[in-house]
Amino acid sequence: MDILLLRFDAPLMSFGGVMVDQHGPTDRFPGLSLLTGLLGNALGWRHADAAALTQLQGRIEFAARWDQAPEPLLDYHTVDLGQAKMIGYADPDKRSQHGGWTTRGQPERRGTGEACYVTHIRYRHYWANGVMTVALTLTDDGPPSIADLARALRTPARPLFLGRKSCLPSTPLLLGATEAPDVLAALRQVKRAQCPGRRDRAEPMQACWPAHLEAQGSSRETTLYDRRDWHNQVHAGQRRRREGLIEEAPSCP
Repeated sequence: MDILLLRFDAPLMSFGGVMVDQHGPTDRFPGLSLLTGLLGNALGWRHADAAALTQLQGRIEFAARWDQAPEPLLDYHTVDLGQAKMIGYADPDKRSQHGGWTTRGQPERRGTGEACYVTHIRYRHYWANGVMTVALTLTDDGPPSIADLARALRTPARPLFLGRKSCLPSTPLLLGATEAPDVLAALRQVKRAQCPGRRDRAEPMQACWPAHLEAQGSSRETTLYDRRDWHNQVHAGQRRRREGLIEEAPSCP
């Protein structure tokens, strides 16, 4: 099958997770919804293109590995929603008109409750200084094709990011394309990323791949919730994947 090879190399990455209170965690590996949004953004799609995004999400199959294991980074920040620049008005009696200015040039209104003008605390979790390789394919021949995705990644319609908008890649995402029996086999054939001055490259790499493919060593099957309902803009549904350690194939060039 035809498979795209992607290289995620960025100072920061964040792959989302189940949010708990003010904590925005990151999963160890990217999810289906993240890759769908990344490819959709490259193609020039918008959130309103829910049918196209849903169809693409259902066709994606991928495996991923950390060529260079990342380090966790916690970003602590606050926002004072009571500032005049945040509410749009200095007069607290005009709470019904509270809103912040957006890049679209129009104010975005909020409600009148206490939470609309107090200081909020947020914790955002990231992976720092990691390098990841992803092998991605589509399970049928419908549009867009693998070739369409490759063209979009070479010349994306909009800037691309790896999770949050602050996670800008430092190198082009498209590494190349190959043919292989499945995404796991393709991933094992890709030469490990060169990371001068970093850890020993002989260590096995943390990886994930579809649950229906072969088990590798001490891998384990897990349940995750990374499917997005693009019509209602919420995550819904679950799937299974396998996680474990893999090494480059002996014949890796």
